Amino acid sequence: MTSLPLRPRIAVVGSGAIGCYYGGKLAAAGHDVHFLMRSDLEAVREHGLTLHSVGAPAVHLPSVQAHGSTADIGPSDLVIIAVKTTSNNVLETLIPPLLHENTVLITLQNGMGNEDLLACHFGAERVMGALCFVCLNRVAPGVIEHYGHGTISIGEYRGQPQARTHAFAAALREAGLEVAVVDNLIGERWRKLVWNIPFNGVCIAAGGVTTADILADEGLTHLVRQLMRETISIAAAGGHAIPDSYIDFQFQRTHPMGAYKPSSLLDWWAGRPVEVEAIWGEPYRIGRSLGLDIGRLETLYFLLKKLTVEKPAS
Repeated sequence: MTSLPLRPRIAVVGSGAIGCYYGGKLAAAGHDVHFLMRSDLEAVREHGLTLHSVGAPAVHLPSVQAHGSTADIGPSDLVIIAVKTTSNNVLETLIPPLLHENTVLITLQNGMGNEDLLACHFGAERVMGALCFVCLNRVAPGVIEHYGHGTISIGEYRGQPQARTHAFAAALREAGLEVAVVDNLIGERWRKLVWNIPFNGVCIAAGGVTTADILADEGLTHLVRQLMRETISIAAAGGHAIPDSYIDFQFQRTHPMGAYKPSSLLDWWAGRPVEVEAIWGEPYRIGRSLGLDIGRLETLYFLLKKLTVEKPAS
């Protein structure tokens, strides 16, 4: 099992909202963080990285270690992977320059199957995963708006938490983040999907609406609840029990978000690829393989596949 040094060299692959927020918080706490950036590279080199959080002072990093390639970053102790799952095909070429014998990989990506992919290409012993329960958007190059929440749950791809799991959790807490170390990473992924499958999906399928629009509509609210129940049924059939009370909890935490626009909706509006397979396709296939009645998820998945082929009409 690979380990982490006391002050690891950290590489962030995927410097969008998630990568910049968590990487930026770590950098602000004094950690050695290197960001792989493409379109934002020159802007961040000139103006730095800014994190705006509602109800808190802005965090501005005037000098950021931003790079145009992973070869420029070089071997690192910890690689935080935050690219969209629609770009997973590039990881096979992006990750190798960052590896040394004991490099740890942790994915902050949405959906199911991401740890499996990393394990297949780079070895299961390197792999950890994390679930980010946070409302974020990248509003300009190097500028992140943080609207609410921020909890991150981390665990091992295989087995119980290790010393490295707790070391990374400690680094995140040092950066002012709320962190949970979990024994069952896949179970936590299902918990996150209880929110992501219905809200991310219905925001698009309903024609481009916010979470507040859904909560204000009786029919859409009912659909979201039924999608949550189907998601919980798939998780339970796979050995990851989630109580029905978790549905009400998810609604309670959604109300304070206001008119939140999930990242999937923003990607759809912008004509960018949407993470259809990771968030809806893989759970649907798992549910089908278990022989479950998941008609609403099936409908949503195939509808989203169709809707996300083309940019929506303005």
